Amino acid sequence: MSHIDLDKPRYDQSTYMGRAKHFLLLTNPMNVFASNKDLEDARKIVTEFRKSRRMPAGYDEDKLWATKYLYDSAFHPDTGEKMIAIGRMSAQAPMNTIITGCMITFYKTTAATVFWQWVNQTFNALVNYTNRGGDAPLPTSQLLASYCAACGGALSTALFLNSKVKNLPPIYASLVPFAAVCGANFINIPIELLNGTPVFTADGTRIGNSKRAAKYGIGLVCISRVLMALPGMTLTPIITNIATRRGLFCRRPMMVIPFQLFLVGLCVTFATPLCCAIFEQKASISVDNLDPELRDSVRKNYPKIKEVYFNKGL
Repeated sequence: MSHIDLDKPRYDQSTYMGRAKHFLLLTNPMNVFASNKDLEDARKIVTEFRKSRRMPAGYDEDKLWATKYLYDSAFHPDTGEKMIAIGRMSAQAPMNTIITGCMITFYKTTAATVFWQWVNQTFNALVNYTNRGGDAPLPTSQLLASYCAACGGALSTALFLNSKVKNLPPIYASLVPFAAVCGANFINIPIELLNGTPVFTADGTRIGNSKRAAKYGIGLVCISRVLMALPGMTLTPIITNIATRRGLFCRRPMMVIPFQLFLVGLCVTFATPLCCAIFEQKASISVDNLDPELRDSVRKNYPKIKEVYFNKGL
């Protein structure tokens, strides 16, 4: 069993295809429906294998890796705590299908815009907290400030843009939710800057917390999140607009809702893992770019180290 290392992903993370395979398994929507017993059994199997290096009875390599990915989908990589089900990456596809579908369907009234942007930012805040990098507890005041700022940013952007596109073709108004989501992402995600994120040497030795590493990781996550939202929130209204102009929904106008939900679901299911795979989960940062105090400490205690590593979050 020496070739099986459950502390690393199964696929080569230095290549995009390897990362894509990894996140396709990690974000599998079916994982969110696993029972608590299934998850606890997965934790037990993974923990025992790490200690004994022996294949569990009735398992082969494929089944062991499937169990490991089930475990990874539910337990935080830094804290080891079981994550809230709705905040796990495996819940992204079903939750975003509903929320995004409603945002781009019910955008014509102010009340609908406010409600669905609030629902989306509340969900995003929960996902960001659940999948944050690092293991330090975050103050409630910081969480509330980030949440309120993101909600305010999204609502302000959406309402302002809605006022500007009233006299334009409907397609422009239907793209407003995407602009609001992009703006809010850059507000809502930076919730770990206060404490920084743990950084490690190549062999896994923890050397401290770095705010600069957290800032760098947040930037990568922001890019991934925007690209993740792009297909479902832009292609869906464009395709729906084309279908509507060609009379596809003339006889059954309500069919536009399941049509959009289907398109969003299709986009989100694949965009989530493929965009998570753009950057390596185990990010690196030069020692020279660390916070001054930590940089000096690393240079003193680990003079040969040029880079350190950290979990960038999702």
